[in-house]
Amino acid sequence: MSLNTFGAILTYAIEMEKKLAEYYTGLGESSRAADADKRRSKLERARREYVLEITLEAIDGLDEANYALNLGDTSAAGQKLVEGVAARFYAEVAPRINVRDAQRVLEKCGKEHTALAS
Repeated sequence: MSLNTFGAILTYAIEMEKKLAEYYTGLGESSRAADADKRRSKLERARREYVLEITLEAIDGLDEANYALNLGDTSAAGQKLVEGVAARFYAEVAPRINVRDAQRVLEKCGKEHTALAS
């Protein structure tokens, strides 16, 4: 699926954070699960607040398949890979959003994932 609109990007990000919360809950990592849930909540709020401000320009070059998470790997290395994919997603989508406040929300999510991936 192509991530070619602001709505599609935020919907994907919200679902990704929801899956990460479930992933970390299953691992007994309640702090990381809570962090993912907080990011999901911020993204939902951004979608509600900024969707009307977003210019309806198509966004090219992003595909959901490039950001698939391997949630079956629960090892420490697997967790770092999952966080790396999430960090890459946010790093690649944030610059393409044309409302600065919404862009900041995505950048902050990416920074949190980058810290977990290192």
